[in-house]
Amino acid sequence: MSLLHSHAEGHGHHHHHHHGDHGDAQGKRGGPFYLRVLLALLCVVIAIAVASFISVRAGEASVITRFGQPVRVLLEPGLAWRLPAPIEAAVPVDLRLHTTSSGLQDVGTRDGLRIIVQAYVAWRVAADPNDVRRFVRAVGNRPDEAAQQIRSLLGSSLQTTSAGFDLASLVNTDPSRVRVAAFEDALRTQIDAQLYSAYGVHVVQVGLERLTLPAVTLAATVSRMSAERETVAAQRTADGNREAAQIRSDADRDARLAVADANVKAAQIEAQSRQDAAAIYGATYAGNPRLYTMLRSLDTLDTVVSANTNLILRTDAAPFQALVQGPQDSSGAGPAAAPSAKKSRASR
Repeated sequence: MSLLHSHAEGHGHHHHHHHGDHGDAQGKRGGPFYLRVLLALLCVVIAIAVASFISVRAGEASVITRFGQPVRVLLEPGLAWRLPAPIEAAVPVDLRLHTTSSGLQDVGTRDGLRIIVQAYVAWRVAADPNDVRRFVRAVGNRPDEAAQQIRSLLGSSLQTTSAGFDLASLVNTDPSRVRVAAFEDALRTQIDAQLYSAYGVHVVQVGLERLTLPAVTLAATVSRMSAERETVAAQRTADGNREAAQIRSDADRDARLAVADANVKAAQIEAQSRQDAAAIYGATYAGNPRLYTMLRSLDTLDTVVSANTNLILRTDAAPFQALVQGPQDSSGAGPAAAPSAKKSRASR
């Protein structure tokens, strides 16, 4: 009986001790499990929070789309939030300046000639929510796709714009006749509204990169330039001849006037000299008539008789009587005259 009791007591004591050890083991195992769950939940929350924040860089805009449809546009640089994917996604849009070239295009001018031109367009998406949404809807934020479509539009616009200009207004040796700036303005006006309405982009600048001529057009252009140069040369030659004729006419007129003035002055001088000579002769005759008469006779002989002159005259004839008779006195009496019939030979 006692053995049975002790066995039962011992059995009960052993059973109670084993049950207590099992509960402690379960408690020790439950603590780390809950800790791991909480840690996993915390990691999920952190991952969701990190995935919900986006960074908007300078020079870009971020379009938040919800199930593929734009819902808002972020323009300010910095951190912003969105719902985690796949509910919402962020699409970056480059707001910087882009350039697109048309490539070489064979187009026709208004006067029926062909030219090869290459133009460029500088464009950008404005920092405006409506423009950004329009750009994303049009090209899906694919800049290469946008550049390809802009290139196609630029090529067709070159065709229509060049049809309004003559070749001489694009290629000319006279800078005042070149209208390349007007061509670029017309091209920009044509594509600006179309690009904005279709893609939401703004045209900043349009210009011509290259302008060349095909062989046929080049030959026609050279011929036209040669004709223009010949016309200009002929016009300038005519102007030079006209000016030369005017100069010669003016010179002849001035020469005639100068000669006439010189003749008038010479006549005046000669008249004055004659007047002065007459005054001198009158004063001399008044002072000594005999000497005056003799000098005048000698002057007359010097005028009419040269080194090869032979004269046979009467010695009592003037002016040789001054040589024979000598100077007469003031009363008119003089030495006895030579016989009237006597002749003498005077030679000089």
